[in-house]
Amino acid sequence: MSQDLSAPAIPSPAKPSQDTRAGFFFALGAYLLWGFLPLYMKALAHVPPPEVIAHRVLWSLPIALAVVVWSGRWSALVAVLRSPKLVLALACSALISVNWGLYVWAIGSGHALEAALGYYINPLFSIFLGAVLLREKLNRAQLAAIALAAGAVAVLTYEAGRLPLVALGLTLTWGLYAYLKRRMPIGANEGFALEVLILAPFALAYAVWLQATGQAVFWTDSPTTWLLLAAGVVTAVPLMLYANGAKGLSLSTIGIMQYISPTMILVTATLVFHEHLAPAQLVAFPMIWAALAVYSAGLWRR
Repeated sequence: MSQDLSAPAIPSPAKPSQDTRAGFFFALGAYLLWGFLPLYMKALAHVPPPEVIAHRVLWSLPIALAVVVWSGRWSALVAVLRSPKLVLALACSALISVNWGLYVWAIGSGHALEAALGYYINPLFSIFLGAVLLREKLNRAQLAAIALAAGAVAVLTYEAGRLPLVALGLTLTWGLYAYLKRRMPIGANEGFALEVLILAPFALAYAVWLQATGQAVFWTDSPTTWLLLAAGVVTAVPLMLYANGAKGLSLSTIGIMQYISPTMILVTATLVFHEHLAPAQLVAFPMIWAALAVYSAGLWRR
């Protein structure tokens, strides 16, 4: 969830079984901000995606580090830097940077509908990963949901003559990122700080190179400069809201709330960006919604 951040995959079942008011509003704030994110990204459509990503990393870093210091978790962050688990952080950093790049490109180039599709598929892909990598047993509802999602991808592939690469790319990168992130021995805020800390030297070198070669869009006009400076807040705040919200919500509640963002992206793509729903998409999206309904009903019953 870019669900973009799009939203992170469903937290582990260790989350509390009772919902709290604070948890609900934290999570709702995160999903609403992610839902409005395409409007921000569209305003930066004239900026090359790599430059947008560089500024997301650079301006997220001070916010992320400040939160870690404020919460007294600096020692946990340093401990991971000295442990073999650092390789997981490196993999997470690579995956999240690719995910951000795909998302920024998709919104700027008129493929917001594919982005929405990718984040709708994401929870079903997480179930698939659990079955393949963790040998978790799938129930009938989960199998039916995955089959419907696979059918939707098949419909889109047949109509376009190619795989929906943007949707699948967002799904794969975010699903694998969320899987690896859950194996990190630190909390969500420290993990995010570690990821942007790893990416920061590359982002800074790239930003300096763009300025030195006269290719940078940053600082060319005030609106663009302020939008790029806001990239840290736009990136870090929803993630921190989500991290706190997930602590106070049950698995079923957070699992169903995660559909808020892709639904808002879908509405924005069609009503604001005027992207056309092709006949195959008119078939595929209802199939995805049916899959999510089947999956959510089973989750709610449990």
